[in-house]
Amino acid sequence: MIESPAERLPVTPRTGRFLVLAGVFICAACGLVYELELVALAAYLIGDSVTQASVVLSVMVFAMGVGSLLAKRLRCRAAVGFGLVEAALALVGGCSALVLYAAFAWAGDRGEMWASGSRYLFVAFSLAIGVLIGAEVPLLMVLIQRIRRQDAGGAVADLFAADYVGALVGGLAFPFLLLPWFGQLTGALLTGAVNVLVGGALIFGLFGRDLSGRGRCALFGANIAVLAVLASAALLVDDFERAARRAVYGSDIRVAVQTGVQEVVLTGADRASLNLYVDGRLRVSGRDEHRYHRALVQPAMRGGPHARVLVLGGGDGLAAREVLRHSGVRRVDVVEVDPGVVKLARSDPALSELNGHVYRDRRVRAIHADAFRWLRGPHERRLPYDVVLADLPDPGITASTKLYSQEFFGLVARVLADDGRFAVHAGPVVTRSRTYWTVDATLRAAGLATTPYRVTGRYSANAAGPDRTDDGTARPHDWGFVLAARDAHRLAVARDAAVLRAGAPAAERVRPPFWQGFEPSTLVHPRYAD
Repeated sequence: MIESPAERLPVTPRTGRFLVLAGVFICAACGLVYELELVALAAYLIGDSVTQASVVLSVMVFAMGVGSLLAKRLRCRAAVGFGLVEAALALVGGCSALVLYAAFAWAGDRGEMWASGSRYLFVAFSLAIGVLIGAEVPLLMVLIQRIRRQDAGGAVADLFAADYVGALVGGLAFPFLLLPWFGQLTGALLTGAVNVLVGGALIFGLFGRDLSGRGRCALFGANIAVLAVLASAALLVDDFERAARRAVYGSDIRVAVQTGVQEVVLTGADRASLNLYVDGRLRVSGRDEHRYHRALVQPAMRGGPHARVLVLGGGDGLAAREVLRHSGVRRVDVVEVDPGVVKLARSDPALSELNGHVYRDRRVRAIHADAFRWLRGPHERRLPYDVVLADLPDPGITASTKLYSQEFFGLVARVLADDGRFAVHAGPVVTRSRTYWTVDATLRAAGLATTPYRVTGRYSANAAGPDRTDDGTARPHDWGFVLAARDAHRLAVARDAAVLRAGAPAAERVRPPFWQGFEPSTLVHPRYAD
């Protein structure tokens, strides 16, 4: 007598169906974690998170369709096929972060090679993971029909319901559980381990009698091999991360912390050799930071009253240090989104020496808040600020785009005194001219008069992100700033500052002839791209 598919199960059809849907739920959660991991890594290692998210997700969705078509060839061996697909997905997805970070660390010093090859590497992983995710549903459709025959529409509805709910859980688990508790590398490895264990348990537990002896051995060996690779990588991940950081930042790393907002790394033992990196991008170099911060602060402070000063960003305390060098300052408010940066600026010996221990000064107050949200808050009881300084990352970084929008500059104007001045770091002028002059156009659209100026900038062999040129090499470049006020008279007064006397003509010399055609950047239509 031939057994029916239901009779070959070790549990009742109802229980078997529930277990298959539970497996779909968990595997879908793992699949979405892999997708988000690739998006996060692409934004961190390459930059421009909108572009990278669009590329990774669109390629992955396309690959899922390809995977669904390819899975048709495995339907006759659905059980062993699904088990092998899950083992392969666990291996590729679990190790993707390690491989991509290793390529960034050890090939990134060959700037042009990394710049040209990194996107292809991300696309390759997106394709591989998408194909494997896409192959899951057709195989699961066959398996769930073996448990209990039902109409195709009902089976598809059940599978996709479990799949979408699992994706929701995975999407929430990535930022709120895996990333803060385990980090990107260990989080991906742990997800891979869960993936292979669930896939293997589902097949061996429910459909083991459907496997041939050869198929059982192949699947068991594949699962053990994948678990061994993931476990070995998890044991070595701390050593790997330290080695990769040394390859990226050099051998003199003193502090490397994930603050919950970003990764912050300090290198160098004294103020002269100190470098501060945020998410892999050089933000402060002890060799030449004084040129940047004096250029940002001096023109605005020399342009009129400066008793009350607002610093947006600048949690390292270096802009506040320059502010306090001017007499008559009564209060400095530093709005910094990351408390971890302020903590380092207070406690790290080299960084606190570099900023002159400004946070010990009673006039300086640190406010841990997003600058945009803080400016939108109630201002009825606040006195206006004489000087506002935007010490923020380059506008070309997607996360900073809203802080260079017309809406943001309009919010700054609300807290600016009638005779106040607003100085903005606007990125390099020569290498990102379109971005720089778009900042100027956006300030004008917000109703402010402007004076653009520039100073020569840094050279760093370890520069990353915005501090690298398009071909991936590091070379000297400039810093661009814009001084703004409600009327041009205040800007004329500030032109006595030494920085403006040299910096304003330097900016005018590289002003593109078509700059007046640049449109302002807004929240719904960001325009910062070179």
